Amino acid sequence: MKLTRLGNATMATMTTMVAMAAMAGALALTTTAHAQNYPVKTIRMVIPFAAGGNTDIIGRIFAPKMAEILGQQIIIDNRGGAGSVIGTEAVMRAAPDGYTLLMASAAHTINPAMIKKLPYDSVKDFTPLGVVADVPTAFVIHPSLPPKNVKEFIALAKARPNDIFYSTAGQGTVGHLSSELLVSSTGIKLTAVHYKGSGPSMIDLVGGHVQMQFPSMPAAVPYVASGRLRMIAQTGEKRSPAAPTIPTMIEQGLKDFVVSSGFSMFGPANLPKPIVDRVNAALAQALKDPKVSKTLLEQGAEPNGNSPEAHDKFNRTEIQKWIKVARAAGIQPN
Repeated sequence: MKLTRLGNATMATMTTMVAMAAMAGALALTTTAHAQNYPVKTIRMVIPFAAGGNTDIIGRIFAPKMAEILGQQIIIDNRGGAGSVIGTEAVMRAAPDGYTLLMASAAHTINPAMIKKLPYDSVKDFTPLGVVADVPTAFVIHPSLPPKNVKEFIALAKARPNDIFYSTAGQGTVGHLSSELLVSSTGIKLTAVHYKGSGPSMIDLVGGHVQMQFPSMPAAVPYVASGRLRMIAQTGEKRSPAAPTIPTMIEQGLKDFVVSSGFSMFGPANLPKPIVDRVNAALAQALKDPKVSKTLLEQGAEPNGNSPEAHDKFNRTEIQKWIKVARAAGIQPN
C-alpha cells in the first residue's frame, strides 16, 4: 500500500512537470512569434534630456528613417532630469518587448563614476542595440598661450603647475573628465573652472578668462576658424572630417587617450534576440541613408551603427575608463 501511494505521488508529480513544461514551451513559442513579428505598433524612443540638446537633435535626425524601415511610427519621448537618470530609469522599468527604447549619450557611461546610488546598473539592466554616432571632442586653447601642439602644452603646464585654467560645462561632463584624463595621463596640474552649461564656458574661454577646454567639435570649429581659439588636438581614434589637418592625441604620443561622446541605443534587459537583431539592422540601415548621414555630419556627428556585441564592449570599456579617471582625480560620487 505504501509503495502504491508513492507511485501515485510520483505520477502526479510527473504529470505536473509535463504540464509545466508544455506551458513553458507554449510561452516560449508565443514570445518567439511576437519577436519575429516585431514591430506591430508604435515604438517609443525615450530621450533622457530636454528637447533641443545634442541627444535630442541626433535622435530626431535618424528616427524617421528608422521608422520607415521598421514600418511603424517612432515617437520621441523627452524625459529630462537628474543628468539623464530619470529617462534612463523609465526604460529600465519598461517591458522587454522592443516598444520602449533609449537614446543615450555619454552620460550613460559617465554616471556610474559620478553618481553613488544609480537606480539601475548601466550594463546589466539594458540591452545594447548599437552606437548611433560619435561627436568628436577638440582640445582647444586660447591664442594667448604659445603651444602649437600637445607636447608643447604639456611642457608649459609642467613649468606652470595649476597656473592654466580650464573651463567645463559642469562637473562630471565629458569636457571635465577629458581634462582630468589629460592630467592623469601626463602628470601635469591644471585648475578647473566649472560652468552651468557649454555656452558660458565657451564665452569665457574665447574671452581669455580661462585658457583651455575639451569642447565638442561642432562647438569648437567656428571659433577655431575665426582664429579666436587654437585647436591643438582631437580625441578620436582617427581624425574627424571636421578637422582633417589636426592630429589626434594618439598621433601626438598619448596612445590611450581616446574620448568618445558616443550616442547609442539601448532596450531594457532581456530583449529577445530577434528584436535586437531587427532594431540593430534598421538602425544601421538608417545611418547609411545618404540624407541621414549627411545631416549627422553637418551637425558634427559621425555615424556609426555597429553591432550589439561591439556596442556592449564599448559600453563596458567606457564605464570602467571614466571610473578610473574619476578616482585618479579624487572625484567622489554624489
